[in-house]
Amino acid sequence: MPIKTLQYFTNNKFVTSTTDKFYPVFNPSTGEQIARMPRCTSAEVAAVIDNAHEAYKKWSAVPVIKRVQILYKVRDLLIEHMDELTTICATEHGKNWEESKGDILKAKEGTELACNMPSLLQGESLMDASTGYDTVLYRESMGVFAGIAPFNFPAMIPMGWMAPVCIACGNAIVLKVAGATPMTSLRIAELYREAGLPDGVLNIVSCDRNDTQELISNPKIVGISFVGSTTVGRYIYETAAKYGKRVQCLCEAKNHALVLEDAAIDRTAAGIINAAYGCAGERCMALPVVVAQESIADALVDKLVALAKKIKVGPAYDKETGLGPVYSTEHKKSVEECIAKGIEEGAKVVLDGRGAVVKGYEGGFYLAPTILDNVTPDMSVGQREIFGPVLCVKRVKDFDEGLAVMNANPFANGSVIYTQSGYYAREFVRNTHGGMVGVNVGIPVPVGFFSFTGHKYSFFGDLHCLGRDSFKFFTDSKTVTTHWFDEHEAKSTKVSTWDGTI
Repeated sequence: MPIKTLQYFTNNKFVTSTTDKFYPVFNPSTGEQIARMPRCTSAEVAAVIDNAHEAYKKWSAVPVIKRVQILYKVRDLLIEHMDELTTICATEHGKNWEESKGDILKAKEGTELACNMPSLLQGESLMDASTGYDTVLYRESMGVFAGIAPFNFPAMIPMGWMAPVCIACGNAIVLKVAGATPMTSLRIAELYREAGLPDGVLNIVSCDRNDTQELISNPKIVGISFVGSTTVGRYIYETAAKYGKRVQCLCEAKNHALVLEDAAIDRTAAGIINAAYGCAGERCMALPVVVAQESIADALVDKLVALAKKIKVGPAYDKETGLGPVYSTEHKKSVEECIAKGIEEGAKVVLDGRGAVVKGYEGGFYLAPTILDNVTPDMSVGQREIFGPVLCVKRVKDFDEGLAVMNANPFANGSVIYTQSGYYAREFVRNTHGGMVGVNVGIPVPVGFFSFTGHKYSFFGDLHCLGRDSFKFFTDSKTVTTHWFDEHEAKSTKVSTWDGTI
């Protein structure tokens, strides 16, 4: 099969890049390269920003009720093309069919949130803030935003978290998608064009880190939404702030689940398996660590091993596959090195997924479920994000020790407790550092009208994505105070001064 050369997207057209550098796009299920995505030059990125800036001038003047009519059409097109988009996502990323479909459904969910923008953008007002003076707060569009998206959710993050709300608020956006998984986003961009979005409002590029600097420093970019590693996120947060830009950076995670001795063990084990191995662990709300109370740890580990062994490893687009491949051979090697490091540090491997081979797909990037027991807080495998199908088990004496172990981690995206005790559940919710908390819920990702609220080194910024934070991030507030003269006052030469006091 010939390797397809992809193009970047601007002004509602696919454009051939002049670059001689490309990102390879693989089918992780087979290990074959299927496409290549251009690493756009700095000049091309700057030109795309210019296109977006020109488009913004007209798009921002379109009433919000008309803007969202286009997004309603996008939502319908996502549903109409659900199977096609699911296939693209599964093929380029490797997550199984249902997980790939979930990726597309999350893009739809973000689009539906954006369709509520006429209500969300309503401001505040107060008549007679002072006698004869009325004050109104409006929310206004800002300009061109940059969205920098990772490889692991090629639909949900760029086309669910970033683009819909940004566009509904009256802005234009330049998306830098991951070079390894660009095809899903590019196809959805075509659906935006089909829905009637004007030229230049939505743009998609891919480029290397040097040319990404154009997105960070260009004065026509007013804000940046980023999802990726903590190292890069912190750099973007600090650097973009120097240029006066609004920034939100969603970063790494190392989510933990505390399992107490009163937990419903069968249901708990099933929930942990789903949370740990879904999307091959390649998601920031995966559950890679279980903190088990010692009294039930052996029984829990036995159940986890038994359930993990039942997971069918196979190609992503086989609807019977439970665990697809990781997205690249380099990442597979990285995960294998983490497993080896954990064993070297003293963890006990009770299930080893290295060396997995799928008949007929021997070239694929497969790892079977892995479980490391007796992981201690000082081991790197239990502290740093692995981003693969690896579950670590830490053992503790009681609730207090477990909570302390969890809160000692520098990342705080999500945290979970499994218990039937209302007291411990409440104490956990009050005292965990995690920004998204689950009580007997393994993946506590909120629905789109709530914000995605990571804490500590899992997030840099003031306003989170999705929910009410999202439309605040993509707009600026303006307060207007008015005063109208009566007949007597209009004839007076005395100036009435408003100083904001009552």
